[in-house]
Amino acid sequence: MRHDSDEMTAPGAILRRSDPDALSTTAIGEYVRWLADERGLAFADYDALWRWSITELEAFWASLWDHFGVRAHQPYERVLGSRTMPGAQWFPGAALNYAEHMLGDSATDAEALAVVAYSQTRDPMELTFAQLRDQVARARAGLRRLGVRRGDRVAAYLPNIPETLVAFLATASLGATWASCAPEFGVRSVIDRLSQIEPTVLLVVPGYVFGTKNVDKTGDVAAIRANLPTVRHVVAVPYGPHEIAGDVTRWEDALADTGPLDFEPVPFDHPLYILFSSGTTGLPKPIVHGHGGILLEHLKTHAFTLDTRPGDRVLWYTTTAWTMWNILVSGLLRRATLVLHDGNPLWPDLLAEWSLAAQARVTLLGTNPAYLMACRKDGLEPSRQLDLSALRMVGITGSPLPGEGFDWIGEQFADRVLVNSMSGGTDVCGGFVTGNPWLPVYRGEISGPCLGVDVTAFDPAGNEVVGELGELVVRQPMPSMPVRFWNDEDDRRYRSSYFDVYPGIWRHGDWVRFTERRSCVITGRSDATLNRGGVRLGTSEFYAVVEELPEIRDSLVVHCEDPGGGPGDLLLFVALTGGATLDDTLRMKIRTALRRELSPRHVPDTIEAVPAVPRTLTGKKLEAPIKQILRGRPVDEVINPDAVADYASIGSFIEFHRRRADGT
Repeated sequence: MRHDSDEMTAPGAILRRSDPDALSTTAIGEYVRWLADERGLAFADYDALWRWSITELEAFWASLWDHFGVRAHQPYERVLGSRTMPGAQWFPGAALNYAEHMLGDSATDAEALAVVAYSQTRDPMELTFAQLRDQVARARAGLRRLGVRRGDRVAAYLPNIPETLVAFLATASLGATWASCAPEFGVRSVIDRLSQIEPTVLLVVPGYVFGTKNVDKTGDVAAIRANLPTVRHVVAVPYGPHEIAGDVTRWEDALADTGPLDFEPVPFDHPLYILFSSGTTGLPKPIVHGHGGILLEHLKTHAFTLDTRPGDRVLWYTTTAWTMWNILVSGLLRRATLVLHDGNPLWPDLLAEWSLAAQARVTLLGTNPAYLMACRKDGLEPSRQLDLSALRMVGITGSPLPGEGFDWIGEQFADRVLVNSMSGGTDVCGGFVTGNPWLPVYRGEISGPCLGVDVTAFDPAGNEVVGELGELVVRQPMPSMPVRFWNDEDDRRYRSSYFDVYPGIWRHGDWVRFTERRSCVITGRSDATLNRGGVRLGTSEFYAVVEELPEIRDSLVVHCEDPGGGPGDLLLFVALTGGATLDDTLRMKIRTALRRELSPRHVPDTIEAVPAVPRTLTGKKLEAPIKQILRGRPVDEVINPDAVADYASIGSFIEFHRRRADGT
């Protein structure tokens, strides 16, 4: 229940208590009842359940296997063959297939909607589960005719459309391995990723429409083909007015003949797909995820974190290059309807995401803090402007949601909609910390750890810390941790990415503060954390204050340390809203807000206006690379142009560094 008081605006204030009916109406409640009936286990609250899930790690994951009815062609010998990280061996002996669980074989849901797809390139389309199964069977037969076999890599340069889902499931059904790049990626970005994994088949579109812009990608497709010598066949998916020239297999020809919808039984850790890191500062990491690990992780995520139920409508704004696409489509595991969208989510206006959610009768809407804060700043009232009565949860990921964002959603929907802020990563294709219906919602915080995730914060010496900032670490293995990196000899790159600081402990690279009740605040990447006078400061705390000012559209903060041990320079860059000017008055307003809301240590030495803040293609601010530029590193050594959404935005930072170096 929501309460009106000044305390509601305090950090960590309870905005929504756990649903009193959670154990009788939700998927996590169903699981708790199952544990009582089948295992004789009772839990007073979520914390007790979480403690059991990490204390009895094997019992917990075995219970998920049984509760969700995992279909194995061969049974597992034990849950954990080895607990060592990296290299934990999950469910040795088991043989299964992720795609089989996504599609099933039941006639009971044949006419239920599996996909509702919206696009700015073509008219909306729908697929029932029966139609989806038929198309996957046809695509499977088509891939077999092209020579795809177990262990081959199938790559896609496709948007978030039904054909992408069909091709992915067909690939998985064969025991081949999937990888995708979004069509907005440039040629270099695609080659940097796909050349590492040597695909044999490449699926492409000739272009797409983004808002009012008609994008022709035929030239990029030709360049990509020329630089991927292992590709034997290109499958062209018709999309928009352009066409792929040359020797290609048409999508309609690939699906011309049907065949049996069989599923190749593969070991638990057999590669399902390869996800890539952002590649902002180097070659993208090719992260291999296995069939079984993703199956269990996504069953858990959709059931317990997102409370996905049969018949739900799930919309998450994502491209096929982001891990959220992989999580989104796994909604089929729970027999939900996927609401796919391809195009500019801000076109024709800022209300567009909410409008589509209303049109599609969405029950779970996934979005990001930047969008929600922009809606708040513009004074939008989607709950009053649109019929969003079907909406039950707003999932938030990508960056921390400030307290004001929690307030705004509460003003729109009161207690009817659960604000579920969560954090995880491409590295595990899932979450570490999250909300769920059995946990309260705390203002400006993530409600608690995910089940089965032994997550905490460490100081530099490897001691657990509570109530202060530390490195986010995971002390025990998760089934969805990477099987390996592709072509990573002796796991050297894998080890250096996560295990170089605390041997045997996963260090994720986020800076986090846990409370005594296990809620937490993630304050930014630890490699971008600011060390000011010996006190570490999280960047997200700056942004929550600065971007609340009406004159500020976006911001980026960097601390350049003094090699001599001095305080260094704290630099704040701001992108202004239309009509605003960075004068002495606004500078004083910014400094006063930071001093009042945070501390004197948060007051920047320099405040500089920039046209835009550079971000990765998935929307994350380039804090660490910009810091390297400001310290004198050549830009081509620290930033891959194809990994940046607006590379021109780097120019103002290069110019600022030049002026500083010249003393002008």
